[in-house]
Amino acid sequence: MDLSGKVAVVTGSGRGLGLAYAKALAAAGAAVVVNDVDPDAAAAAVEEIESAGGRAEAEAADVGTTRAATALVTRAVDAFGRLDVMVTNAGVLRDRMLWKMTDDDFDTVVRVHLRATFTCVRAAVRRMREQNEGGRIVVAGSPAGQRGNVGQTNYAAAKAGIAAMVRTWAMELARDRITANAVIPVAATAMTRTIPAFAPYVGALERHGTPLPDALRKGEGFGTPEDVAPLVAFLASDAAAGITGQCVGIGGDRLALWSHPKETAVAYADGGWSADAIAAAWPVSVGRAPEDCGIPAPSFAGESGEPGKSGEPAR
Repeated sequence: MDLSGKVAVVTGSGRGLGLAYAKALAAAGAAVVVNDVDPDAAAAAVEEIESAGGRAEAEAADVGTTRAATALVTRAVDAFGRLDVMVTNAGVLRDRMLWKMTDDDFDTVVRVHLRATFTCVRAAVRRMREQNEGGRIVVAGSPAGQRGNVGQTNYAAAKAGIAAMVRTWAMELARDRITANAVIPVAATAMTRTIPAFAPYVGALERHGTPLPDALRKGEGFGTPEDVAPLVAFLASDAAAGITGQCVGIGGDRLALWSHPKETAVAYADGGWSADAIAAAWPVSVGRAPEDCGIPAPSFAGESGEPGKSGEPAR
Protein backbone atom coordinates (compact mmCIF):
# COMPACT_ATOMS: atom_id res chain seq x y z
CA MET A 1 0.00 0.00 0.00
CA ASP A 2 1.22 3.48 -0.87
CA LEU A 3 -0.30 6.07 1.44
CA SER A 4 2.11 8.85 0.54
CA GLY A 5 0.49 12.23 0.96
CA LYS A 6 -2.23 10.86 3.25
CA VAL A 7 -2.74 12.05 6.82
CA ALA A 8 -4.25 9.80 9.49
CA VAL A 9 -5.36 10.08 13.09
CA VAL A 10 -5.27 6.93 15.23
CA THR A 11 -6.88 7.10 18.66
CA GLY A 12 -5.53 4.98 21.47
CA SER A 13 -2.29 4.41 19.57
CA GLY A 14 0.28 4.66 22.34
CA ARG A 15 0.53 0.89 22.62
CA GLY A 16 -1.01 -2.41 21.55
CA LEU A 17 -3.23 -2.60 18.48
CA GLY A 18 -3.37 1.17 18.06
CA LEU A 19 0.40 1.47 17.96
CA ALA A 20 0.57 -1.32 15.38
CA TYR A 21 -2.00 0.55 13.26
CA ALA A 22 -0.09 3.85 13.49
CA LYS A 23 3.20 2.18 12.58
CA ALA A 24 1.67 0.37 9.60
CA LEU A 25 0.11 3.58 8.26
CA ALA A 26 3.38 5.47 8.70
CA ALA A 27 5.38 2.68 7.05
CA ALA A 28 3.05 2.93 4.04
CA GLY A 29 3.83 6.64 3.76
CA ALA A 30 1.07 8.36 5.74
CA ALA A 31 1.70 11.08 8.28
CA VAL A 32 0.09 10.05 11.57
CA VAL A 33 -1.33 11.83 14.59
CA VAL A 34 -0.80 9.51 17.53
CA ASN A 35 -3.33 9.81 20.32
CA ASP A 36 -3.26 8.36 23.81
CA VAL A 37 -4.57 9.35 27.21
CA ASP A 38 -0.98 8.83 28.47
CA PRO A 39 1.27 11.62 27.12
CA ASP A 40 4.41 9.54 27.66
CA ALA A 41 2.99 6.63 25.65
CA ALA A 42 2.00 8.96 22.82
CA ALA A 43 5.45 10.59 22.78
CA ALA A 44 7.20 7.20 22.80
CA ALA A 45 5.05 6.04 19.89
CA VAL A 46 5.95 9.14 17.87
CA GLU A 47 9.63 8.59 18.59
CA GLU A 48 9.36 4.95 17.43
CA ILE A 49 7.62 5.96 14.19
CA GLU A 50 10.09 8.76 13.46
CA SER A 51 13.10 6.55 14.19
CA ALA A 52 11.82 4.23 11.45
CA GLY A 53 11.64 7.12 8.99
CA GLY A 54 7.97 7.99 9.39
CA ARG A 55 6.21 11.24 10.21
CA ALA A 56 4.11 11.58 13.35
CA GLU A 57 2.78 14.04 15.90
CA ALA A 58 1.38 13.35 19.36
CA GLU A 59 -1.94 14.58 20.73
CA ALA A 60 -2.57 13.41 24.27
CA ALA A 61 -6.28 13.41 25.07
CA ASP A 62 -8.96 11.36 26.76
CA VAL A 63 -11.31 10.73 23.86
CA GLY A 64 -15.07 10.93 24.19
CA THR A 65 -15.71 14.65 24.14
CA THR A 66 -16.28 16.93 21.19
CA ARG A 67 -13.35 19.04 22.39
CA ALA A 68 -10.94 16.08 22.22
CA ALA A 69 -12.20 15.06 18.77
CA THR A 70 -11.80 18.60 17.46
CA ALA A 71 -8.28 18.79 18.90
CA LEU A 72 -7.26 15.63 17.07
CA VAL A 73 -8.49 16.90 13.72
CA THR A 74 -6.95 20.31 14.35
CA ARG A 75 -3.59 18.75 15.16
CA ALA A 76 -3.64 16.78 11.90
CA VAL A 77 -4.48 19.87 9.85
CA ASP A 78 -2.02 22.17 11.65
CA ALA A 79 0.83 19.67 11.46
CA PHE A 80 0.26 18.11 8.05
CA GLY A 81 -2.24 20.29 6.21
CA ARG A 82 -5.17 17.90 5.84
CA LEU A 83 -6.94 14.76 7.11
CA ASP A 84 -7.64 11.67 5.03
CA VAL A 85 -8.04 8.80 7.50
CA MET A 86 -9.64 8.53 10.94
CA VAL A 87 -8.96 5.32 12.86
CA THR A 88 -10.83 5.03 16.17
CA ASN A 89 -9.17 2.46 18.39
CA ALA A 90 -9.15 3.87 21.93
CA GLY A 91 -10.77 1.55 24.42
CA VAL A 92 -11.27 0.62 28.04
CA LEU A 93 -12.85 -2.29 29.91
CA ARG A 94 -15.04 -2.38 33.01
CA ASP A 95 -16.16 -6.00 32.96
CA ARG A 96 -18.88 -6.99 35.43
CA MET A 97 -21.85 -9.30 35.45
CA LEU A 98 -25.07 -7.39 34.79
CA TRP A 99 -26.24 -7.35 38.41
CA LYS A 100 -22.85 -6.05 39.58
CA MET A 101 -22.27 -3.46 36.86
CA THR A 102 -22.46 0.12 38.12
CA ASP A 103 -23.66 3.18 36.22
CA ASP A 104 -20.05 4.34 36.04
CA ASP A 105 -18.89 0.98 34.64
CA PHE A 106 -21.46 1.26 31.88
CA ASP A 107 -21.08 4.97 31.15
CA THR A 108 -17.27 4.89 31.02
CA VAL A 109 -17.12 2.10 28.45
CA VAL A 110 -19.88 3.60 26.31
CA ARG A 111 -18.16 7.01 26.42
CA VAL A 112 -14.71 5.75 25.41
CA HIS A 113 -15.90 3.31 22.76
CA LEU A 114 -19.24 4.41 21.34
CA ARG A 115 -19.36 8.14 22.03
CA ALA A 116 -15.69 8.68 21.18
CA THR A 117 -16.13 6.86 17.89
CA PHE A 118 -19.08 9.13 17.11
CA THR A 119 -17.37 12.39 18.09
CA CYS A 120 -14.07 11.60 16.37
CA VAL A 121 -15.71 10.40 13.16
CA ARG A 122 -18.07 13.38 13.09
CA ALA A 123 -15.15 15.80 13.43
CA ALA A 124 -13.17 13.93 10.78
CA VAL A 125 -16.05 13.80 8.32
CA ARG A 126 -16.68 17.52 8.63
CA ARG A 127 -13.08 18.17 7.63
CA MET A 128 -13.11 15.56 4.85
CA ARG A 129 -16.26 17.04 3.35
CA GLU A 130 -14.64 20.49 3.36
CA GLN A 131 -11.64 19.05 1.48
CA ASN A 132 -14.01 17.36 -1.00
CA GLU A 133 -11.48 14.65 -1.81
CA GLY A 134 -13.06 11.64 -0.11
CA GLY A 135 -11.71 9.93 2.97
CA ARG A 136 -11.49 6.76 5.02
CA ILE A 137 -13.14 5.92 8.35
CA VAL A 138 -11.82 2.78 10.07
CA VAL A 139 -13.30 1.93 13.46
CA ALA A 140 -12.66 -0.83 15.98
CA GLY A 141 -15.35 -3.44 16.43
CA SER A 142 -15.12 -6.68 18.37
CA PRO A 143 -16.37 -10.27 18.36
CA ALA A 144 -18.21 -9.29 21.56
CA GLY A 145 -20.17 -6.71 19.63
CA GLN A 146 -21.05 -9.24 16.96
CA ARG A 147 -22.07 -12.10 19.27
CA GLY A 148 -22.16 -10.88 22.88
CA ASN A 149 -19.90 -11.98 25.72
CA VAL A 150 -20.43 -12.85 29.38
CA GLY A 151 -19.57 -9.98 31.72
CA GLN A 152 -19.45 -7.39 28.94
CA THR A 153 -22.88 -5.78 28.73
CA ASN A 154 -21.28 -2.34 28.35
CA TYR A 155 -18.52 -3.35 25.92
CA ALA A 156 -20.69 -5.58 23.74
CA ALA A 157 -23.37 -2.88 23.53
CA ALA A 158 -20.83 -0.23 22.55
CA LYS A 159 -19.21 -2.41 19.90
CA ALA A 160 -22.58 -3.47 18.47
CA GLY A 161 -23.48 0.21 18.27
CA ILE A 162 -20.25 0.93 16.41
CA ALA A 163 -21.09 -1.74 13.82
CA ALA A 164 -24.53 -0.19 13.37
CA MET A 165 -23.01 3.26 12.91
CA VAL A 166 -20.69 1.92 10.21
CA ARG A 167 -23.63 0.60 8.22
CA THR A 168 -25.39 3.95 8.58
CA TRP A 169 -22.32 6.00 7.65
CA ALA A 170 -21.72 3.89 4.55
CA MET A 171 -25.01 5.23 3.20
CA GLU A 172 -24.69 8.80 4.48
CA LEU A 173 -21.12 9.34 3.27
CA ALA A 174 -21.23 7.59 -0.10
CA ARG A 175 -21.86 10.79 -2.06
CA ASP A 176 -18.77 12.35 -0.46
CA ARG A 177 -16.60 9.35 -1.42
CA ILE A 178 -15.89 8.66 2.25
CA THR A 179 -15.88 4.98 3.20
CA ALA A 180 -16.62 3.61 6.66
CA ASN A 181 -15.62 0.12 7.81
CA ALA A 182 -15.06 -1.73 11.08
CA VAL A 183 -12.11 -3.96 11.87
CA ILE A 184 -12.94 -6.96 14.11
CA PRO A 185 -9.52 -7.88 15.55
CA VAL A 186 -8.48 -11.02 17.38
CA ALA A 187 -4.98 -10.46 18.75
CA ALA A 188 -2.56 -11.12 21.57
CA THR A 189 -2.70 -8.12 23.87
CA ALA A 190 -2.58 -7.42 27.59
CA MET A 191 -6.29 -8.18 27.67
CA THR A 192 -5.93 -11.72 26.39
CA ARG A 193 -3.69 -12.67 29.31
CA THR A 194 -6.95 -13.01 31.25
CA ILE A 195 -8.20 -15.85 29.01
CA PRO A 196 -6.74 -19.12 30.38
CA ALA A 197 -6.48 -20.86 27.00
CA PHE A 198 -4.53 -18.00 25.47
CA ALA A 199 -2.58 -16.74 28.49
CA PRO A 200 0.44 -19.12 28.24
CA TYR A 201 0.94 -18.30 24.57
CA VAL A 202 0.53 -14.55 25.01
CA GLY A 203 3.01 -14.66 27.90
CA ALA A 204 5.56 -16.65 25.91
CA LEU A 205 5.18 -14.31 22.96
CA GLU A 206 5.72 -11.21 25.09
CA ARG A 207 8.57 -12.60 27.20
CA HIS A 208 10.52 -14.63 24.66
CA GLY A 209 9.09 -13.82 21.23
CA THR A 210 7.83 -17.39 20.90
CA PRO A 211 5.69 -17.61 17.74
CA LEU A 212 2.05 -18.49 18.17
CA PRO A 213 1.27 -22.05 17.03
CA ASP A 214 -0.86 -22.86 13.98
CA ALA A 215 -3.59 -24.11 16.31
CA LEU A 216 -4.04 -20.47 17.31
CA ARG A 217 -3.11 -18.64 14.12
CA LYS A 218 -5.24 -20.80 11.84
CA GLY A 219 -7.60 -22.71 14.11
CA GLU A 220 -8.64 -19.73 16.22
CA GLY A 221 -7.66 -16.87 13.94
CA PHE A 222 -5.63 -15.49 16.83
CA GLY A 223 -2.44 -13.57 16.16
CA THR A 224 -0.43 -10.46 17.03
CA PRO A 225 -1.33 -6.79 16.68
CA GLU A 226 1.02 -6.71 13.69
CA ASP A 227 -1.19 -9.33 12.00
CA VAL A 228 -4.17 -6.98 12.25
CA ALA A 229 -2.47 -3.76 11.15
CA PRO A 230 -2.25 -4.53 7.40
CA LEU A 231 -6.05 -4.58 7.21
CA VAL A 232 -6.16 -1.04 8.56
CA ALA A 233 -3.58 0.09 6.00
CA PHE A 234 -5.58 -1.55 3.22
CA LEU A 235 -8.90 0.00 4.28
CA ALA A 236 -7.16 3.39 4.45
CA SER A 237 -5.87 3.08 0.88
CA ASP A 238 -7.19 3.92 -2.56
CA ALA A 239 -7.42 0.17 -3.20
CA ALA A 240 -10.36 0.04 -0.75
CA ALA A 241 -12.32 2.87 -2.37
CA GLY A 242 -15.19 0.52 -3.21
CA ILE A 243 -15.43 -1.12 0.23
CA THR A 244 -17.78 0.47 2.76
CA GLY A 245 -20.24 -0.52 5.46
CA GLN A 246 -18.38 -3.74 6.21
CA CYS A 247 -17.25 -5.48 9.40
CA VAL A 248 -14.01 -7.28 8.54
CA GLY A 249 -12.43 -9.79 10.90
CA ILE A 250 -8.72 -10.50 11.04
CA GLY A 251 -6.41 -12.39 13.36
CA GLY A 252 -3.45 -14.68 12.88
CA ASP A 253 -3.74 -16.23 9.43
CA ARG A 254 -7.51 -15.66 9.11
CA LEU A 255 -9.32 -12.90 7.21
CA ALA A 256 -13.11 -12.93 7.38
CA LEU A 257 -16.21 -10.93 6.52
CA TRP A 258 -18.91 -10.72 9.19
CA SER A 259 -22.54 -10.81 8.10
CA HIS A 260 -25.03 -8.06 8.83
CA PRO A 261 -28.01 -8.95 11.05
CA LYS A 262 -30.79 -10.42 8.94
CA GLU A 263 -33.94 -12.52 9.26
CA THR A 264 -33.08 -16.21 9.23
CA ALA A 265 -36.58 -17.69 9.48
CA VAL A 266 -40.05 -16.31 8.72
CA ALA A 267 -43.61 -17.58 9.24
CA TYR A 268 -47.00 -16.06 8.41
CA ALA A 269 -50.49 -16.26 9.88
CA ASP A 270 -53.58 -14.93 8.16
CA GLY A 271 -54.93 -12.00 10.15
CA GLY A 272 -51.87 -11.82 12.40
CA TRP A 273 -50.50 -13.78 15.34
CA SER A 274 -52.06 -14.49 18.73
CA ALA A 275 -49.84 -15.45 21.64
CA ASP A 276 -51.22 -19.00 21.57
CA ALA A 277 -50.58 -19.28 17.83
CA ILE A 278 -46.98 -18.16 18.33
CA ALA A 279 -46.52 -20.73 21.09
CA ALA A 280 -47.81 -23.48 18.82
CA ALA A 281 -45.82 -22.41 15.76
CA TRP A 282 -42.54 -21.50 17.45
CA PRO A 283 -40.97 -24.97 17.83
CA VAL A 284 -41.88 -26.07 14.31
CA SER A 285 -41.24 -22.84 12.37
CA VAL A 286 -39.14 -19.79 13.23
CA GLY A 287 -37.92 -21.22 16.54
CA ARG A 288 -36.80 -24.56 15.14
CA ALA A 289 -33.13 -23.51 14.98
CA PRO A 290 -32.61 -20.52 17.29
CA GLU A 291 -29.50 -18.39 16.94
CA ASP A 292 -26.73 -19.03 19.46
CA CYS A 293 -24.99 -16.36 21.51
CA GLY A 294 -21.48 -15.66 22.68
CA ILE A 295 -17.95 -16.01 21.37
CA PRO A 296 -17.23 -19.72 20.77
CA ALA A 297 -14.82 -21.22 23.25
CA PRO A 298 -11.36 -22.01 21.80
CA SER A 299 -11.39 -25.48 20.27
CA PHE A 300 -7.81 -26.32 21.19
CA ALA A 301 -6.46 -27.41 24.58
CA GLY A 302 -4.23 -25.10 26.56
CA GLU A 303 -1.00 -26.15 28.27
CA SER A 304 -3.00 -27.91 30.96
CA GLY A 305 -4.81 -29.99 28.36
CA GLU A 306 -8.13 -28.51 29.39
CA PRO A 307 -10.36 -26.82 26.80
CA GLY A 308 -10.03 -23.05 26.79
CA LYS A 309 -12.47 -20.78 28.55
CA SER A 310 -14.70 -18.62 26.38
CA GLY A 311 -13.74 -15.00 26.54
CA GLU A 312 -13.05 -11.86 24.59
CA PRO A 313 -10.00 -12.60 22.42
CA ALA A 314 -9.42 -9.10 21.16
CA ARG A 315 -7.92 -5.84 22.26
